[in-house]
Amino acid sequence: MKKILIILFVFIFSLYLIPSHVFAESNFTTDYAVTYNVLENALTHVTFNITLANKTSQYYASSYSIQVGFKNIENVLASDNGGKITPQISKNDDGNNIEIVFNDRVVGLDKKLSFSISFDTKDIAQKSGKIWDINIPGLSEQKAYNAFNVNVIVPKFLGNPSYIKPDTGKLINNNLIFTKEELGESGISISFGKEQIYNFNLLYHLKNSNLFPVKTEIALPPSTNYQDVQIFSIEPSPQNVTRDIDGNWLAQYILAPGKKIDITVNGKAKIWLNPRKEQLSDTELKEYVKEQPYWETNKKEIKDLALKLKTPYAIYQYVVNTLTYDYNRVQENQPRVGAYGVLKNPSSAVCLEFTDLFIAIARAAGIPAREVNGFAFTQNSKERPLSLVKDILHAWPEYYDNELQGWIMIDPTWGNTTGGVDYFYTLDFDHFAFAIKGISSTYPIPAGGYKISDNAIGKDIDVKFGDNFAAQAQSLIISEDFAKGYFPGLNPQGNIFIKNNGQIISLPQEIVITTGFLQPLSQKIYLRAIPPFGFTKIPIKFKKPSFLTNKTETVRIAINDSYIAKKIRITPFILNQWTILGGTIFVSVIIGISFAIYKTGNLSFFRRKR
Repeated sequence: MKKILIILFVFIFSLYLIPSHVFAESNFTTDYAVTYNVLENALTHVTFNITLANKTSQYYASSYSIQVGFKNIENVLASDNGGKITPQISKNDDGNNIEIVFNDRVVGLDKKLSFSISFDTKDIAQKSGKIWDINIPGLSEQKAYNAFNVNVIVPKFLGNPSYIKPDTGKLINNNLIFTKEELGESGISISFGKEQIYNFNLLYHLKNSNLFPVKTEIALPPSTNYQDVQIFSIEPSPQNVTRDIDGNWLAQYILAPGKKIDITVNGKAKIWLNPRKEQLSDTELKEYVKEQPYWETNKKEIKDLALKLKTPYAIYQYVVNTLTYDYNRVQENQPRVGAYGVLKNPSSAVCLEFTDLFIAIARAAGIPAREVNGFAFTQNSKERPLSLVKDILHAWPEYYDNELQGWIMIDPTWGNTTGGVDYFYTLDFDHFAFAIKGISSTYPIPAGGYKISDNAIGKDIDVKFGDNFAAQAQSLIISEDFAKGYFPGLNPQGNIFIKNNGQIISLPQEIVITTGFLQPLSQKIYLRAIPPFGFTKIPIKFKKPSFLTNKTETVRIAINDSYIAKKIRITPFILNQWTILGGTIFVSVIIGISFAIYKTGNLSFFRRKR
């Protein structure tokens, strides 16, 4: 009699396909042809065409089981050469298990059994705002398959992909073809769309517990080389909004003793994939290789790693492969341990430690690097976790690339937790920066981190997908405080005030000041970018005119097509409220003194005779 062995194939299908029985692999070869047909409603029809080839003459397969890691499957069908098969489906913590019992019994060396399993799922393709993401699972044990070919069919209206991770396939007639080698362990991530739009409402809480007024500030989401930001409203209005060396927008407030305020910020952001250039000088870049708390570049262990790894990619790979994400730490709210601390305990890291370690090694290797805090969109917190506890934000590093002349954002945390998806060469549309930490490793604090005891557990971050990002023109208002008149023996001087009255950051540009006879006749002043709701004060000074000058001068101040003109009088005799008041006081004093002298001269003096 022939031996009969029921072979049970179990596959886990989520990020990986993992064969559970080495015995099955040794007696059968397995060929897979998998089709993912993405429909216009973002539902994906998945079809597995599987062929088992018998490597022995003693065994045959009577059943097959697939564990699919998708939570949502429907319309499950199965068949072999003998006809339809009724699948048995059971839900579990890892998704769904699909088991079939074959109609055919194929016995004999090199005999083949072909069958198919199909289902629909909404877990492959997701439409998020203006972006479509398609994620194809990878293979943990490529040797278990004789062949594993994947065909991805996408709707025509999506056009060309914005990226494919890794970049191993091309779209031909709406089809993408991948082999098992191209799938790798991490699988394939495909994205369609040019930009992502976010609407945001942020809440900040400030309190002054001191006995004297304090000046404080909050960090607004800034425009960077990866994003443009529009600020529609800030309530209450700040004293000013300035831009620091890292590019943060800092809204300034003065709080009276015991004062507590809640600040609401409303705006919109547009995120794109490829960064703009931002050329920095060697002097500026030196600030980003210095040691900071949590970035211990002078520790021997970190120096040794820097000498060994040398390049940003090698450092990224080391961090991804060395650290282990600790999901428990998010719940326990344990303190940040920094780069040196996580090297001592690499099995317990969250996004801050992944970021700190990359920055510390990079800086020790002379590579400028810094930290970004912000919102990161995720639909799977296991594969793409968030771990900044304040409103569950995210942290990731960026390094400066001299050839590309710009800051390059990467995410070693997600590179680790997704099992190797590329977050180095191409990021995504899901990272929205709230604050940048380069000059300091601890400041500024991003939105979501401004908590006080009254609302320590409240939600302060509200970010939703938006439909459009209308172009906005910059709106600068010019004013000045020049006096109406000046003495010719003094330097005429005053201040120019430039206020950004628009919703976007202004462009760096020149201010041109021209006069008729005051020297210099023309001045050009470089005006740095001003964030929305911000202003800057620029002192202006002219050379002393001659003592005989008695003229009216027009000072013209121009920025692009906007300008203002101020007439001032250069004269030895300046008549204004101050000279009138001064003259009145002077005359009054003279009259008073004269009257006192007059009275003294009319007094009689008597001398006592002896």
